[in-house]
Amino acid sequence: MAGDQVTLLDFWSSPFGMRVRIALAEKAVKYEYSEQDLWNKGALYLQMNPVHKKIPVLVHDGKPICESLIIVQHIDEVWKDKAPLLPSDPYERAQSRFWADFVDKKVYELGKKICTTKGEDQEAAKKDFIDSLKLLEGELGDKPCFGGETLGYVDVALLPFYCWFYAYETIGNFNIEADCPKLIAYCKRCLEKESVSKSLKDPQKVYDFVVMMRKKLGLE
Repeated sequence: MAGDQVTLLDFWSSPFGMRVRIALAEKAVKYEYSEQDLWNKGALYLQMNPVHKKIPVLVHDGKPICESLIIVQHIDEVWKDKAPLLPSDPYERAQSRFWADFVDKKVYELGKKICTTKGEDQEAAKKDFIDSLKLLEGELGDKPCFGGETLGYVDVALLPFYCWFYAYETIGNFNIEADCPKLIAYCKRCLEKESVSKSLKDPQKVYDFVVMMRKKLGLE
């Protein structure tokens, strides 16, 4: 909408921030990007998200919206004239929210476990991670996107993790495509969209960032 002031407080490698970037790009919303220091949180950052103190935060006309999936829903509701992300049918909308929540609880949490553990714990996380991706493959079926023919809410929730897959695979010593070829083909297909390709970061840089974090945790 003309006259809207939109600022995104974010950190470059955050898959949650990438969700917001994809949603804003899909809606062609102009915004100011503000890179945050996660280790030395600035006054604006703490003022805009005093509860969780996490990024991303979308500041819309001076009002902060926190938590990536809530932000994406807000973007979809405010800029509803273009590229709808959530289905209009209430049941389908509930299903979309279910699978986006599944991405947070399984893909993110298990990916994090792969990156922050070793040995048996990491092996268990790898198995659960692949099992979770297989469930997502089943939900995707033969559709081009989770949202059907066009990019939708579940796609926006999941796709940012694609640029983290290389880090998971390299640290965990496994191959996602070998177990989930359909899901990887879907990710590559979605990367042909500019809103996705310009929002995701270089997998090698993400891997380097994860290695640095592992060193801080004494895992390297």
